[in-house]
This record gives sequence, C-alpha cells and structure tokens, in this order.
Amino acid sequence: MQYLYIAYQAFPCFTTFPLLVIFANTMSTIFKFVVFIGLLITNTFQVSFSSVISTGDFNKDFSVAWSPSHVYTTAGGRTRSLKLDQESGSGFASNQMFLFGQIDMQIKLVPGHSAGTVLAFYLSSDQPKRDEIDFEFLGNVSGQPYILQTNVYADGNDDREERIYLWFDPTKNFHTYSVLWNLHQIVFMVDWIPIRLYRNHADKGVAYPRWQPMSIKASLWNGDSWATRGGKDKIDWSKGPFIASFRNYKIDACPWNGNPRFCRAESSTNWWNKERYTTLTSTQRRWFKWVRLHHMIYDYCQDNKRFQNNLPKECSLPKY
Repeated sequence: MQYLYIAYQAFPCFTTFPLLVIFANTMSTIFKFVVFIGLLITNTFQVSFSSVISTGDFNKDFSVAWSPSHVYTTAGGRTRSLKLDQESGSGFASNQMFLFGQIDMQIKLVPGHSAGTVLAFYLSSDQPKRDEIDFEFLGNVSGQPYILQTNVYADGNDDREERIYLWFDPTKNFHTYSVLWNLHQIVFMVDWIPIRLYRNHADKGVAYPRWQPMSIKASLWNGDSWATRGGKDKIDWSKGPFIASFRNYKIDACPWNGNPRFCRAESSTNWWNKERYTTLTSTQRRWFKWVRLHHMIYDYCQDNKRFQNNLPKECSLPKY
C-alpha cells in the first residue's frame, strides 16, 4: 500500500481505475506467495512428522482386539501376553495404521507341547483385496522345533508361503522379529538376520503392497486343522493354557493420514526410502543365503506340483 501511495503522488494523472488494477495485481501476487509458503510449511510439517517412534506402552499404542479376558498387560504396559485355551484365543492391534517403515517386536513363544497352536504377528490392511505381511509361528510336539512360516498378501493374492526351522529355541528367551517395508522390498528379519525377501516387481506385473496402509496385529489361536504336520497333530488341551509374550516393540513407520504421497517421499524421517535400503547389504546377503541353505524347509517357488508347473512370475525374477 505504501508503494501504491508513492506512485499515486508521483503520477497524479493516474486515475482511480488503473490504481485499483495495480492494487489488485499486487494483492494477487501477495496472495499467491502466502499460499505457496503455507503449502511449503504444511508439506514440511507433514513429512517431518511422518516417522513415529512408539511409546513402548502397549496400553497406548495397541488395543485389545479379541477376548480381553485372555490378554494380560503388566503395569506400565511394557509387556503383554496372549492366552489360548478351550474357551478362546486372543489378540491385539495397533491404534494407528502405517504405510512403509520398520516394525520390531520381541516375542517369546508358547513353551512345551504347543502342537496345533498358531501365533501370528503381522501387518494387515483389512480390505477386500487386502495386503498382508505375516509371521506365523507353528507350534509342535515337545522336543520338535518350531516352524516359522512367512507369507505375503498383495491385492488379495496369497499362496506365497515360505517356512524355516528357527536355529534356536524361541520359547526360552525373547527374540526380535522385524519387518522392513518400503517401495523396493519387504524384508523379514529374525534378530536382524534377513530370512526372507519379497521384491517390488510391480513394473513386471507382480502384485506388491504399496498403496494400502496396514495396522500391526498379533493373535494366538487354534490352528490344529492345518498347522502341525498338516493337521495330524491336534492341540492337547491338558497341556494348556498356552501363553505367548511380547515386549520391547518399536514402530518406526509412516502414520497413515489419508495421503500416500507423504509416506512415499524420501526424507530424513522416512529413512527406509533411502537408497541404501533398496536392497540387502553384502553382509545381509550372506546371512540370507545361510538361512535358505541350512534352515529353509518350504519355498512356494519350488512347489511345481502345487502350481501345476506354472510358478508365480516373481519366482523367476531377482530377489535383490
């Protein structure tokens, strides 16, 4: 306004109409600048807060999703247990949904005779064509090793199971089970050792979880129709109740706000989208090969009978 007044004093021949035009153009420029700054601040704010470190309190970050009487949480919310008996199984789920990031959970599995039980720790989009990233721990008779089954659902398609024997007793101590999920790959890890990869080959027609946000879930349930030796070993309820425990979780992921753009962006908080996380490191590859060589017992990509010699497309594509 000050500049307009000076121009008017210097050039009194200006009429009111030109002056209004100048004023309108100036205000339009100012308005556009203000909008630009506002959008910049908004984008910066949303990106800078796109990664969240969890509180470590199950009572704050998770809700009981199934059978509250079978879910036990210690004072302060640092440890939570799930129980399975003849009455019911149990489960919990995160209060937020996420699109990309890394989720770590320390778990101690059901000890002793656990045949027929299934403990699931997974991410799920809960949509008709759902995406899902699964750890499933299949119990066994006493003295036999646990089987860890992993699976990936993408756009409602599954049948992507892999199974390994764990190289330790997962019932004696807590171990860390992690999922790294970004635009390039899904990495399943046990105590930071990569046990499975699922690569993004969407450009080649392979479904990949990349648009739907997912919540974090855990459940303990009766799977004796299939879980142990194809359903031959049933749950022995006299060995129950069956209890699994969780603690020291970490959620470093992008909270869903309705716009995938912020979760797909590369930023200091969205560290999982950086170049170094597009594939495994050389050390990780050595561990990955070790797991597959010594501990893998089933790979859907080697099951020609199941797929009638027409294996899924990703089986012939690079894993990293």
